[in-house]
Amino acid sequence: MTDTRRLLDEAIAARRRAGVVSGLRGLARQDPRPLGAQTPTAATDEACELCGIGIPEDHRHLLALAERRIVCACEACWAMRSGEGDYRPTGNRTLWLPGLEVPDDLWASFQIPIGLAFFMESTVTACVVAMYPSPGGATESELHFESWTRMRSLNPVLDNLEPDIEGLIANRLADPPMYVIAPIDRCYALTGTIKAHWEGISGGPGVHDAVARFFEALRAEATAR
Repeated sequence: MTDTRRLLDEAIAARRRAGVVSGLRGLARQDPRPLGAQTPTAATDEACELCGIGIPEDHRHLLALAERRIVCACEACWAMRSGEGDYRPTGNRTLWLPGLEVPDDLWASFQIPIGLAFFMESTVTACVVAMYPSPGGATESELHFESWTRMRSLNPVLDNLEPDIEGLIANRLADPPMYVIAPIDRCYALTGTIKAHWEGISGGPGVHDAVARFFEALRAEATAR
């Protein structure tokens, strides 16, 4: 049995085990391609952060809970680690929220210095964390309980926000403001996009264009679901 065949067999068996783990049902992103198609056949610059094997550009992600860090994973590691306490598979829904109610005074109570951020409920800290992008990456701030409670009371749709694995992205730089619930790896991708396109002190026009394209893609993903 080749190493590749062994890895594939282990991945299938691990997926079956992971399927019975409480809380995982429905979180895995379904991919219509055969499992073997996930294994790269050519050289790649990306590798699984858990085992080091090469992975395709379109690969799975896990969230490392304690560090709140996105981990790139091969199929086998994604399946085996999804049921472990330290990791969660990222969410799989994109929900556009055109009617979200966020008054200016409520936003001000979050004490976020820019109009672009995402919010996630962390089971590690037992609170809601706001992260906003900067040239150096994501800057983190824990929200006051009263502020998030008011946010949820105004917008009951947030009661269904899955802890850890998905977040609410807010873009109040746009007119009108944009709000969308997205998988947590997509939330972190926003901060990576801004970091990659930032120029000078103010960020430059490249950042604004990149953010616009990012939200256009999210809207298309939400419309397609």
